[in-house]
Order: sequence, then structure tokens, then C-alpha cells
Amino acid sequence: MPPFKEELETLASVVSSTIALITQLETVVASVVSQKHPEPDNSSASDSNDIAPSPAPIEALSLAHDSATLIKAHATKISLFIINEPFSPNAIVKVLRDLCAGAIPGLASAVQLCTAARYTQTIRRDLAWQSGRVLKELRELVARVPADGRILSDAKKNAAAGAKGGKGSIAATGVLWAACDDVVAFATRGFAGNLVQKVEQFRDTLKDVMEELKEWGEETRDDDEDEDEDDEDDDEDDDDGVDGITKNLESTHVSDTQAMLDDLMNSQQYIPSDDPDRIRERLESCLKRLRLTALLYQATIKRRLKPLPKLPPTAGSPIPARLDEILPLLKNLPERFGSLAMAFYELEPSEIDRLMDQCFFEAFAVSELLVKPWDGPKDEFTDWALRFQVEIKKG
Repeated sequence: MPPFKEELETLASVVSSTIALITQLETVVASVVSQKHPEPDNSSASDSNDIAPSPAPIEALSLAHDSATLIKAHATKISLFIINEPFSPNAIVKVLRDLCAGAIPGLASAVQLCTAARYTQTIRRDLAWQSGRVLKELRELVARVPADGRILSDAKKNAAAGAKGGKGSIAATGVLWAACDDVVAFATRGFAGNLVQKVEQFRDTLKDVMEELKEWGEETRDDDEDEDEDDEDDDEDDDDGVDGITKNLESTHVSDTQAMLDDLMNSQQYIPSDDPDRIRERLESCLKRLRLTALLYQATIKRRLKPLPKLPPTAGSPIPARLDEILPLLKNLPERFGSLAMAFYELEPSEIDRLMDQCFFEAFAVSELLVKPWDGPKDEFTDWALRFQVEIKKG
């Protein structure tokens, strides 16, 4: 027998207000992702002359971790309440009110506290994007709470993701769990860990481009060409590889091929045997310096990012602003090299020359921004970066 009318009316009201709150916070979080949301101004805090010491600031990633953990636990309760007898509106109302009073605004607050001035724009946007996924999936689960006082039917409970009428509550719960787990993992990695992971992804994309270019060049070889270089090993972890950069050129770590480059490779021209435009000469120069650039990424991870603290620098540190200057270049370089690969595949010498100049100028610029350590005038990486600059200029 369905619950009393008053209990269902209360449930409907709380469901509606919960969805409204989530929707409002989704808009705020989305504006952070799009960089249209101004950061909170905390400059006035230091002007206070209060005798009592200020409380320790809330750490944004810790707040995100705790909020996502609570959302996952509360969502599990909701998921069970809406598919098991007896249906209890009051139990669901309690869970929803707890969410609205704590975890939901807590997750949005974590995004606001994760300012670029302390955490970098990269971490701020990534946390906002992942938090937005949690809010979206939570809203969709709450919207499945039945209004008629009866548990969900098997169809509404068990429908798979992609089903015509939408995924069922169990699948929706699983997607929400995954989104919460991603936020928890992000927060656990901390300041340095997230930057390392991000640049590792850029490096892997760069190496995919290098592997594709190398394989494309191999397609143009004569059968009697020497293939000894195919057996050489690639010491990808040696950030002192500039000294022997002309060795082991044809060997690299094989990564998953990018779909874009797969499509290009299926319909590409190859270097003609007479090579009137000297494409192969350009390719060899490009591969040499592309491998150098991949080593720059590896060295940056090891010598500049891994030494950073798990927690973000204190307010006023120049490190986040410096990282915000470096990270976009590290992100864009693999895309630039992808465009360069297209120019090779299309055998366009003038475009190849233009893009090579652009790519290696930007690689030089990245190394220049990284020459100095975070504190002090120089370190071991400084000498490496200076040698890198000499080598990257060589055609």
C-alpha cells in the first residue's frame, strides 16, 4: 500500500529542491570550466587586525575528496531505497536533506576554493569538470526517485546504459560511483601528482605522433636498406639523452595510436624514390628533434614536477603562475606536431618547414621557461636544458 499522501508530497518537494540546488551548482561549476566564473577575492583577509589567529584554510582537494565520498555513500542509500520494499519516503527525504546540507554544496565549494593562484588553472578546471560530472549524475539519479510511492519497475531499475528509455537506476548509480571515484583519485594524487599525470598524457600523445611518423617513413624504404636501427632500444627514462641523441633514433616506446593519425595513415602518399623535395631529409631532422622534445617532457616530469609538494604552494607563491605559463605550451606541442605529421603525409615541403620552425621554437620556449628551478638560480636540470637548446636548434 502506498505511503500517506503527506509523506509523498514532502518527498516530491525535497526531490524538486534537491534537483534545483544541483542544477544551480552545475551552472557555477560549468562556468569555472569555461573560465567565465571569477575567482573569490580573499585579499581582504590579510587586512584584519583581529588578535585571534585566523583558522587554517580549508584545503580544496581534501574537501572535494570528502564531499565525493559522502555523495557516493548517500547515493548508494538512495539507489537501494528506490528498488527495495518497503518504499520509505521519509528515509529518502533524510538522505536528500543531508546531501543538500553538506556534500553537494561542499563539492561546489571545493571547486571555488581551488583557485588558480594556488592550484593552477589546469587543476582548477580539471577539478571543476570532474565535480560537474558528479553533480550531473547525482541529479539524474535523484530524478529517478519515484513519486507514486512504489519502488521502480524492473525496466526502470535494470535498463542498460544506452537503452531507448534511458539507463536504469542501477546503471545510473554505477556511473555516479565512477564519477565520485575519479574525484577521490584526483584529490588523492594531490597538487604535484595531478600535474605529473597531465604532462605524462601530453608526452604519450607526443610519442604516438613520433611513432606514426617513424612508421610512415619506414614504408618508403627500399627492401635492401639496412634495418639494424629497428632493433635498438629506446631509453625513454634517461633525461641525459641529449648527449647521444643521434643514437637509437628509430626506437621508441609503442603507444596506442591516435585515431586521427590512424585515419591519416590509411590514405597517405609516400616519399617518392627520387625524393625531389628532400622530404626524407626533413623527416630525419624532425624525428631527431621530436625525440629530443619527448625527452624534454620526461625530464620536466622528473626534475620539475615530481619534486613539487603534494599540497599546493602557500598563497603568494610564484610557482602556480609560472606553471600556468608552461602547461599550455606542453599541452599544445603534441597538437602542433600532429599538424606537422599531416604536412609530411601530404608531402608539402613549405608547410613542413613552417610547422617545423613553429614546433621547435615552442619546444625551445618551453625549455627556457623551465631552465631555472622553482627556487634558486640553477640545478642539474638547468645544465640539461641548456644543452637541449643547443641541440634543438640544429637542423
